[in-house]
Amino acid sequence: MNNINKMLKRYYTKELENNKNLTVYDLFQWKKVDVVLKDYKKGTILVDMHDLEFPIHYSQNACDIIASKYFKRALIPNEVGYENSLRMVAHRLVNFWCESLKDEGLIETEEEWQILYDELVYCFLNQMYAPNSPQWFNTGLKLSYDIGGEHQGHFYYDENLKKVVESVDNYTRTQASACFIVSIEDKLLGPHSISEQYVTETKLFKGGSGSGTNYSTLRAKDEHLSAGGRSSGVMSFLKGFDRNAGTIKSGGTTRRAAKMVCLDIDHPEITEFINWKATEEDKVRALGKMGYDASFEGEAYETVSGQNGNNSIRFSDEFMEKVENLPKDPDATITLKGRVDQGINRDVSVAELWDDFNKAAWQCADPAPQFDDTFNAWHTCPGGEDGEFGAKHNRLNSTNPCGEYAFLDDTSCNLASINIYKFYDKDNKCFDLDGYIHLISLLQLMLESSVHWGQFPTEDIARKTYLFRTTGLGIANLASLLMVMGYAYDSDEARNLTAALIGILTGVSYATSARMAEKVGPFEKYDINKNAMLRVIRNHGRVAGALNDDFEDLHYEPIKVNHRLLKSMNAAPISDTLKKVWKDALTLGEKFGYRNAQVSVVAPTGTISFAMDCGATSIEPYFSHFIYKKLSGGGFMTIVNPIIEDALKNLEYTDEQVKDIVDYILRKEKVDDNGYEYEKIIDGKIEGAPHLKDEHLKIFDTANKCGSGERYILPMGHVLMMAAITPLISGSVSKTVNLPKDATVKDFQNVVLDSWKLGVKGISLYRDGCKASQPLNTVLEEKGDAELEQLTYAELLAKAKELQAKSNRPSYKSFREKPIGIRVGTTHPAQIDDVKIYTTVNRRPNGEISEIYITTDREGTIITGLLNSLSKSISVMLQYHVPAADIAKMLRGQKYEPYGFVQKHPYIKHVSSISDLVSKIIDIELGDYSRCQIKPDSEEAVTYTDYSPAAPKASSSTQHKDFSKLEGERIYSETCSTCSSTNLVRNGTCKVCRDCGTTTGCS
Repeated sequence: MNNINKMLKRYYTKELENNKNLTVYDLFQWKKVDVVLKDYKKGTILVDMHDLEFPIHYSQNACDIIASKYFKRALIPNEVGYENSLRMVAHRLVNFWCESLKDEGLIETEEEWQILYDELVYCFLNQMYAPNSPQWFNTGLKLSYDIGGEHQGHFYYDENLKKVVESVDNYTRTQASACFIVSIEDKLLGPHSISEQYVTETKLFKGGSGSGTNYSTLRAKDEHLSAGGRSSGVMSFLKGFDRNAGTIKSGGTTRRAAKMVCLDIDHPEITEFINWKATEEDKVRALGKMGYDASFEGEAYETVSGQNGNNSIRFSDEFMEKVENLPKDPDATITLKGRVDQGINRDVSVAELWDDFNKAAWQCADPAPQFDDTFNAWHTCPGGEDGEFGAKHNRLNSTNPCGEYAFLDDTSCNLASINIYKFYDKDNKCFDLDGYIHLISLLQLMLESSVHWGQFPTEDIARKTYLFRTTGLGIANLASLLMVMGYAYDSDEARNLTAALIGILTGVSYATSARMAEKVGPFEKYDINKNAMLRVIRNHGRVAGALNDDFEDLHYEPIKVNHRLLKSMNAAPISDTLKKVWKDALTLGEKFGYRNAQVSVVAPTGTISFAMDCGATSIEPYFSHFIYKKLSGGGFMTIVNPIIEDALKNLEYTDEQVKDIVDYILRKEKVDDNGYEYEKIIDGKIEGAPHLKDEHLKIFDTANKCGSGERYILPMGHVLMMAAITPLISGSVSKTVNLPKDATVKDFQNVVLDSWKLGVKGISLYRDGCKASQPLNTVLEEKGDAELEQLTYAELLAKAKELQAKSNRPSYKSFREKPIGIRVGTTHPAQIDDVKIYTTVNRRPNGEISEIYITTDREGTIITGLLNSLSKSISVMLQYHVPAADIAKMLRGQKYEPYGFVQKHPYIKHVSSISDLVSKIIDIELGDYSRCQIKPDSEEAVTYTDYSPAAPKASSSTQHKDFSKLEGERIYSETCSTCSSTNLVRNGTCKVCRDCGTTTGCS
């Protein structure tokens, strides 16, 4: 019996063995839910689906995200015309995978088919794993529903014809890959040319996938051209590619275009590339000062370049060694080399390049470092498909947009992630290793099936994906597992446990790949790369502790798993299993080869983490101690992260003590915001909680400070976690290290240098407040006080309170004060399109705005009635003493017709609606011209102090902001491209919406 047949056993569905009347779907209880998703900005309904069927344990948030993102909502042959049950999705996915494996010859009998089907469906419905988003979008639509779709230029490799052919339609095969790496050559036309790059990226972006490219092959500015003349340079083309990505993003695709842009450190235009985004951010800030919308979707960002990709520098060991040696040799240089014209070569200072890089990253979070030689030290196929070892085209030159997939140019990878927390029995305090290993093996079969019946956007990607068959299995929800087991994220225990579990995942995956190779043969180009791949497998085994000899061809010493520590943690079974699976992986590989050139990555798992109801994404720590639980009837309730309660019980706190600690985290206080009282959570911190022992505090540390708390995971805690797991995965780790606003350029230098020394392949750094789109930056710029930019959070908060005390703004009052008699006012005429608008602002004798009337020349029309209603609503609010600035904020940015260019007003020249016009007029009346397109001279500026000497002067500087609540992981003033929510957080190198699950990443 082949090893594959031994793997196909019932583990989770044993109940079905002797009961033929049951199906795997009968092992779950089901419920009916409604899914209604709104655009937060426009108030329109995006999704309105009713009586959808989900397993009973799914949260409302998971149901919302799966139904809105992944249910096929057209052409389904049932009574409603769309997928209305998760049963349907599970079947179309798993049925396709099983049929593909049957066609490939990896499954032979109906019994094997049924066991694999039932086990994969069970684990899927139990939220134990999820494939990447393109699988949900595309897989099985033809096989299950006979939905073929139009042919859209996809290709696959026909094994019988031994060549690449075009797909007959869009869904007979699946476009299951989320990650692509695309090559480019230094030519304008033809295959792999600059012009073809536009077409290839457009195909990828249209399908919701991302691409990565190293553009170092393109010649630099002023290099000679073969036909005469000089090159315009790589930067000129990068700006064009960036604009193309922005266009596709706004063209109605499933999510924002994602791309990785890499450049080698020795490219002649490296300085311009390093400073590209930093320079553009300066432009955004300048435009913001002129009144243009500086939010990410606003006018300012639309006018600058470089905003549609993640930029990375490929650092060589030679360069990094010179950086490390700068204290001894501060005058070290590096030669920047022309791609075809050596006449432009020049030596530049290593120190200056290093400073430029870190200053730019500090300023705007781009570019990020990728350590080229570290990537290539773990390259399983350095001979590529032609056996030219050492050739540039056979190196690892780039990654996918999120940074976790790194392989040969013109290849792709489909991903899946395991919800690692599902394997922990919190009552018995044990980890289900057998179940974990079982699922890993099944998922590698699933990922292989998606290669076999896959299709791809270019002929080269189709061919090379077939030749190398890379897959990317990873984990999610690590933070939940570590916390409930009582291990601090930043601890040797957590790092070793995580490394061991990820090491088991990769080892079992390679062993499974070898078993597949036994049955149907290794990947096509295995023999060319056999020696190099076995060397990499042996090095993985040395890190895992399965081999005890020296590392081969590594320029550094990777961090090994500490088995003694694991055993002291009562994790001896995990320790022993790790060694065993790597011995199996090596022994089976030496005998049969491997079906897949790579098998594992750590992806950001944004949307799919929410689909699995994970408490945390990927390997990221928790963001805060409390969460908002979406209710089925609408709205939210605030609860403590439930893992905290489980962790406290695991640490043997009593039920009463746990309740006291939870109540402390959720404690609320009454807030009086200028007379408007409400309750809010004080800050959600756990520090100072009753009963909680000091030695346990570290277990509950989060990525950022929680409220007024001081504890958080230091940057090196993130770096050390990456360093521990990187040598036990095939690819890399998608992760961003968040630094506080007061982090220095030197802090950035230290993190990057330490990452390289520790063997991290690539890393992204993000400093709180470094993007112009954050409100902290916007407020500071509006104040026009450069001194404020240097303040710490505490100092900034104190300054805000000082300004508040000085402003003497009117307070909210609980009674209505109707204006009487004659009042003084101002009328603002404006014309939008052909609609004339007259906005009259009236005041009380003390200068306070008391009424706003909006009229138009369109008498007797609907617009007149609506404007009258708006006028009355605003006026009543003002008469209850709601601050005019708050009303302006409420109206700001609303978009509806008529909108656009404004005539007849001296300062306002563009609005998104009449509401937006009124918002700007209120700002002007309060002396704030920052959002106007034209600024008045100082003597022309009008404020309501001009109407009454007793009236207090209001300005934008008196608007109250709670600066203490700003956190680095939250992305402010950027809205979700799907639902317009502002509830966005940074997820690895990507961004994800916590309300609808939209992600800028690839999983």
